[in-house]
Amino acid sequence: MRKNVVILVLAALIVGAGAAYTMAKPKDEKRHKIDGTVYVLPKEFLLNLSDGRYAKLNVALVLDPHQATAPDTGGHGGGPRPPEGFGTLEQEAVVRDIVTDVVTNQDGDTLISADGRERIKQAILVQIRRTTDVRTKDVLITDVAVQ
Repeated sequence: MRKNVVILVLAALIVGAGAAYTMAKPKDEKRHKIDGTVYVLPKEFLLNLSDGRYAKLNVALVLDPHQATAPDTGGHGGGPRPPEGFGTLEQEAVVRDIVTDVVTNQDGDTLISADGRERIKQAILVQIRRTTDVRTKDVLITDVAVQ
């Protein structure tokens, strides 16, 4: 009988120690599924397409985690503010121009299809990497309407 009590106490201690270990173990740092900063271009695009229709869409960039979205103004008062409708990305006007050029050369059917949008996003990404200093990992096209 005394042997059974000792075994029962040891089993309870082992189970208790295991539970304490799992509860006291620090949780792993949560990792984001997107590695980078998502920068939404603040002004929507309203563009004429090559087939005579028009498209209204929003575009976002997945930036490298080390890409600055605000120019270094050096000082307390900050520098000049960007024009109304523009955000804080240094070469945002160039990026908007690239998006406009790529999308206006497409027809509505291409923009509506998932494969077509993927090709457009890749074309925009290639042009951004080729012509700007914006370290972009991906391009996101959201809220698409074609008429």
